[in-house]
Amino acid sequence: MDIFDRLKVAAAADWATYVEHDFVRQMGEGSLPQAAFRTYLTQDYLFLIQFARAYALATYKSRTLADMRAAKAGLSAILDLEMELHVRLCGRWGLSPEELEAAPEHQATVAYTRYVLDCGQSGDLLDLHVALAPCVIGYAEIGARLAAEIGPALENHPYREWIGEYAGEAFQSIARDARCHLDELAARAMTERRFADLAALFGKASRLEADFWQMGLDGAR
Repeated sequence: MDIFDRLKVAAAADWATYVEHDFVRQMGEGSLPQAAFRTYLTQDYLFLIQFARAYALATYKSRTLADMRAAKAGLSAILDLEMELHVRLCGRWGLSPEELEAAPEHQATVAYTRYVLDCGQSGDLLDLHVALAPCVIGYAEIGARLAAEIGPALENHPYREWIGEYAGEAFQSIARDARCHLDELAARAMTERRFADLAALFGKASRLEADFWQMGLDGAR
């Protein structure tokens, strides 16, 4: 197993809470209320702004050009791919990028993003990428799984654009690169004694991801 698989096994309950959350299940079924998805999209836009800062921090924390290029690729994926998806989808409700950026951050957004930034500021590059991994690699896994479960019916699915974006080759490639980079960082900086701390960090990030989904569901009530 690579380091990502080891982290998932070590934090199996937390990981399941995240990737099997009702928000994900309902999105796959097409039964997710539009209000929940809209709340999620708005907050995820704000979330991505903070994650862009995390990748900028990764550049600062990097000691090699290869690590810097990996951070640059992550930053580009957020600014040029993911945020564009949110702008496109939210534009259908008449929400401009300026209005999205001006929206107040939900507590779940603040909790998760600042946790990741704190991991990066107080730890090293491996700590930061372990904290980022549930989002970056997890979304690719969720997107691919939902697309496979839905099959050809995805063409007429209400959430086809979101699922298609994260199941698509562009994001899947980003996730594969992130996973390989995480493994390289672990080979350089991880000891078996340190693994327990990294697994705890990964587990908390996964729980905060689950809280983020729940925030979306609560927004529909």
